[in-house]
Amino acid sequence: MATFTVRGKNIEITPALREYVEKRVGKVTKYFEKVGEISVLLTVSKGRHIVEVTVPVQGGILLRGEEATMDMYTSIDLVVEKLERQIHKQKTKLSRRFRGGGFKAEALPTGPLEDLKDEGEEATIVKTKRFTVKPMDVQEAIMQMNLLNHNFYVFRDAQTEDVNVVYRRTDGNYGLIESGN
Repeated sequence: MATFTVRGKNIEITPALREYVEKRVGKVTKYFEKVGEISVLLTVSKGRHIVEVTVPVQGGILLRGEEATMDMYTSIDLVVEKLERQIHKQKTKLSRRFRGGGFKAEALPTGPLEDLKDEGEEATIVKTKRFTVKPMDVQEAIMQMNLLNHNFYVFRDAQTEDVNVVYRRTDGNYGLIESGN
């Protein structure tokens, strides 16, 4: 049985809610022989019930899903469906990655999910952009991103010289991805 960390933000994690999370989210463990500690964050914000799930599996692979509805149990169900769709969509790549075992392709459901397109061998790059990565601070990078009306912006940190990325989060805030050694 997988171990869970279930946290709540603006919501009390009742034993019934914890049990439901472990039962429903635990379904994704049947696809892998080894699963790390599953992290689940339940948040209530402005009437929205948000579920964020992170599942580390062997080989450094992370499954992540997030769903928000007006009902916590519905959000939990939808995030499990989303994770299963991710697994199904990537089944060929996962099978190849875990050649020595670890991925249980036979556990994949048959039925409506079978209609999803299998990604096959390689992802197709449909567009390539080349640009100069200019030195600037984070605030300037955010301003540039907003001026361009993009969701992310690649820049060189003026102090560290590392290439970093700022991005707009779905909650309207900003995130920073730092490269480095």
